[in-house]
Amino acid sequence: MKFQSISQPKTRSALRKFFGKEFFIFKRRLIWLLKKSTYSAIDKNMKFENSLIMHKSFLLRPLKDVDMYLQHNKVTNLKLAIQHLDGVVIKPGQTFSIWKMVGKPTAAKGYLDGLILDNGKISKGVGGGLCQLGNLLYWMALHTPLTIKERWRHGYDVFPDINRSIPFACGATLSYNYIDLQLVNNTDKTCQIRLWLDDEYLNGEITCDTELKCTYEIFETDHSFQHQWWGGYTRHNKIHRRKIDLGNNNVTEELVTENNAIMMYSPLIG
Repeated sequence: MKFQSISQPKTRSALRKFFGKEFFIFKRRLIWLLKKSTYSAIDKNMKFENSLIMHKSFLLRPLKDVDMYLQHNKVTNLKLAIQHLDGVVIKPGQTFSIWKMVGKPTAAKGYLDGLILDNGKISKGVGGGLCQLGNLLYWMALHTPLTIKERWRHGYDVFPDINRSIPFACGATLSYNYIDLQLVNNTDKTCQIRLWLDDEYLNGEITCDTELKCTYEIFETDHSFQHQWWGGYTRHNKIHRRKIDLGNNNVTEELVTENNAIMMYSPLIG
């Protein structure tokens, strides 16, 4: 893979970050108010038997320099969030938005301090840890005919791989409400998202009212670590999707995204 020049992270004042965030929150609320999109809604009475994808991720994962209480708080935050998402039905023409359904995670709603990242640095904040939800939903959506309308990649690679089962950078970061994951149903089929927790995992499934005549495979190419001119390391790859027609075995491939992330650890250690 050719060299990718990545700029050194910029340090911004707390005041600038605060007002910048409030501006983008207001802008997104204005879009919700003025744009005539039809959004998905929960309907737990509707259940489909055709499973398109199931996936799960560990709830508690020991991380370097991260207090475990933040991991336990994350579980509480996930429980609260999925109450607004489990059973959502995405009909043809509808848009699914995590933040449109979950709303702002606040202490008044029961959300606790969880792990957040601030310019690649580990910190804590109310509602932290919900990125795990974005990661799970994005990975599952890649295995369905749903169109990914909005997805923000993680700009930093904070922790070395530990028992990674999927390609690097197949997740979606979240920050209320302007860094969102949105899916659009441009098909003639209806899909449903199911989410639940057990003692070990955050579990998810996407089902459909029709049995699909194809399957999807996700793979990466051009994975590399690179040393930047300013002294840091960066990580790169390309994510592709392979669609296999079960009727005639026809195979098509498409580039999904190209990822570039600043590493917060040495690749020699990772």
